[in-house]
Amino acid sequence: MKNHIISVGSDFPEFKKLAVVSLDKGNEFYEVSSDDYKNSGKWLVMFWWPKDFTFVCPTEIAEFNSKFEDFQDRDTMVIGASTDSEFVHLAWRKNHDDLRGLKFPMLADTSKSLAEELGILEANERVAYRVTYIVDPQGIVRWVAVNDLSVGRNVNEVIRVLDALQTDELCPCNWVKGEETLSA
Repeated sequence: MKNHIISVGSDFPEFKKLAVVSLDKGNEFYEVSSDDYKNSGKWLVMFWWPKDFTFVCPTEIAEFNSKFEDFQDRDTMVIGASTDSEFVHLAWRKNHDDLRGLKFPMLADTSKSLAEELGILEANERVAYRVTYIVDPQGIVRWVAVNDLSVGRNVNEVIRVLDALQTDELCPCNWVKGEETLSA
């Protein structure tokens, strides 16, 4: 199986999937769609992890959660996703201290249709690689980062790149918000 990962400049695929949004009985699930961020005029950060109930994944999910307000301040919706079901996501959230208070949806791509369309499935187990997308309000992919299954990502780098993209200016290596851009 060859991966043909959707990359920068591509339209992010349309999707409509169930997600875990709460631990409150009767309000656990919500259907999340691409229209949610498009209609809001916000940016989207969608990050994928391989499997629930693993070791590296909750460290990343918890870090995205700890930075949730930073994303909100940047008019950005955050969606976490894997190919596990909404029921597995819910059980994991209930069983893991760091996941109980998540502020963003855990999307369930049980059919693997979105992961397949994105081209991010690992060949043998057909689980998602650790992929992060930044998508602009028009639905265009502006940044993609792919990590191997064993290596967690850096959430601060996602925020740094989001800041740079939102300037719509030329940003040099290691640029951080508040510094001069090359267009200034």
